[in-house]
Amino acid sequence: MSTVSTEAAAVGLPGARGVLPADGALEKTPLETYVPPAQPSLIGLSRAQISEQFAAIGVASAQRRMRVQQLWHWMYVRGARTFGEMTSVSKDMRAELEKRVTVDRPEVVAEQISNDGTRKWLLRLPSGNNLEKPHEVECVYIPETDRGTLCVSSQVGCTLNCSFCHTGTQRLVRNLTAGEIVGQIMVARDRLNDWPSPPGEEKTHRLVTNIVMMGMGEPLYNFDAVRDALLIVADNEGIGISKRRITLSTSGVVPNIVRTGEEIGVMLAISLHAVRDELRNELVPLNRKYPIAELMQACRDYPAASNARRITFEYVMLKGVNDSLEDAKLLVKLLKGIHAKINLIPFNPWPGTRYECSDWDQIEKFSEYIFNAGYSSPVRTPRGRDILAACGQLKSETEKLSARERQALRAMAMTD
Repeated sequence: MSTVSTEAAAVGLPGARGVLPADGALEKTPLETYVPPAQPSLIGLSRAQISEQFAAIGVASAQRRMRVQQLWHWMYVRGARTFGEMTSVSKDMRAELEKRVTVDRPEVVAEQISNDGTRKWLLRLPSGNNLEKPHEVECVYIPETDRGTLCVSSQVGCTLNCSFCHTGTQRLVRNLTAGEIVGQIMVARDRLNDWPSPPGEEKTHRLVTNIVMMGMGEPLYNFDAVRDALLIVADNEGIGISKRRITLSTSGVVPNIVRTGEEIGVMLAISLHAVRDELRNELVPLNRKYPIAELMQACRDYPAASNARRITFEYVMLKGVNDSLEDAKLLVKLLKGIHAKINLIPFNPWPGTRYECSDWDQIEKFSEYIFNAGYSSPVRTPRGRDILAACGQLKSETEKLSARERQALRAMAMTD
């Protein structure tokens, strides 16, 4: 892999600091830990943690539960960006809170809109240890006829080194906090004007209906923060997105797969991509630590997996690598006994990759074999390729932008 450009480092892009592991290493070590800013945000805190903030300003214990619920509603139902908007909270209490905390979310540095309507946001993360080179991540909104899916990141960079994925070529700077994960959803709803309208002007439907933890990073190497964030996202008294509309994708961190079912309870997706250990060792080097047999057993043990809550197996189609009919046959055999569907992903190219997308005829033959064996095998329509927002492309094109181009993107992001 080539080193990150000086310009990328200058704008604080993910992957602009630190060193990649030596060839053959399975995982990267975070280069930094999160340091909260002087005034941390309440976004992503649990009710108990918010209650502590009220205790610190002298609110009686008997009142704290009610006060916490007020803030929870204003943040996650109404989308309040300042304490000043929280009119059911007294002015004195708002003033005390403003001295200590905020309800800030990540800052939109750049917004790109694809020809197909996909939107990609480059988000700057507030933190007390990176004022000169702030950390940034990307998230993507994909509008469809019957839903709107937000692809959310869990790390600045990525722990893993999957050879076909551009995100995996980046350094791992640090894990995101629960607030920074939830904050991506808040930003998307801000940008899409997806909060409730004033009385009498209620909207008929939401724009962000589904969440996929498939952005930058390996979610199960940031388990606690991802768990805490997704429980907030699914909270019926807040953002209120059903756990059946939240999907967590992992490359196979086996010890945390069953924990995901037990402690989070969302839909599971496995980034599989190969059916033989020797090939998966190359495509997904984590396989050397948790080989396919162990991964499949963890899927069989996944709590609540059923025909109605099938595990999705993601399979990127690489020409001449993993797309033969023999691979399809082995895939069907491998998944026997698992409530599964297979999501075939045409490879999305990125600068410097050595892989090519399988020919369409071959993808159709592969899909037909799996379908005839009794498995759903949709072929994912590539979205946002023109802005490098498609699967495996996140955090790439922005590194090459000139200062003038970045300035123009920031100006676009500031206009509503």
